[in-house]
Amino acid sequence: MPARRPLMNLRSFRGMIGFRPGLTIVSAISATIGVAAMLSFSVNVSAFSRTAEDDAQIAKSLATMLRAGRTVISKNQDRINDPNVANKGIDGKAVLAEASTIYQQATGTNPASIDPSSLQGRLIRMQMDSIAEVMDVHQETINRQGVGFKGFIPAVFGRLVNEAFGRRAAGVAEIKVTAPSHLIRNPQVQPDEWEMEVIKTLESSSWPKDASYSATAPKNGNLAQRTLIPEYYGRSCLACHGSPKGEIDITGFPKEGANEGDLGGIISIALYR
Repeated sequence: MPARRPLMNLRSFRGMIGFRPGLTIVSAISATIGVAAMLSFSVNVSAFSRTAEDDAQIAKSLATMLRAGRTVISKNQDRINDPNVANKGIDGKAVLAEASTIYQQATGTNPASIDPSSLQGRLIRMQMDSIAEVMDVHQETINRQGVGFKGFIPAVFGRLVNEAFGRRAAGVAEIKVTAPSHLIRNPQVQPDEWEMEVIKTLESSSWPKDASYSATAPKNGNLAQRTLIPEYYGRSCLACHGSPKGEIDITGFPKEGANEGDLGGIISIALYR
């Protein structure tokens, strides 16, 4: 069971840099591989120079942008599902502009103004590019006439954005939206063992609502600063996740019988060290 505290000190992990495989044998390999190893060493040193608090704040920034994008899709859901309108005007540029406004309202910062040379700046731009990509790729579906429900809902949008982001940020960061196992609809986003243990903490009555959990922990065999941000069902969520429990919703899944304010999901973000 993970310790119930928001951050864990990274000092004890910094000494691991010198023991990472391949970083101390540059002279024993070819010049090409040697340069690659030296670059890898540089990246690792940069990663370990970041504090846990730095990474937790970057994770919250990424979660805020993801939520902003989903909010735009939710606000435009009726228009997306309108079978009579051809060009909905909900393309990558439009969604990104509105999502950026929502992000700025939530954080007080224009995402485009974040230093592009910083890790946060690079990752937020990868995420924004992913939002634009997903919207532009799915224009045919969104604009299809004669079809009502398109299946392009906030949860699907979020998953597609996270997958596109994962391709851009491979080896640096990952984002997924998961949930307690009994609420998972997509088996591809099942929580891993570490996430399951932390979710138990987030579900406990002693954990402050809306408080994120951040700690250093392994992921895919590598050390990462991992942040889990709880999400709670809002009123609009209950159309698919509310009552009566077991009734099939518009997406074809049985409703969970949830109430407004119940824990419904977790944004899980890993920044590799």
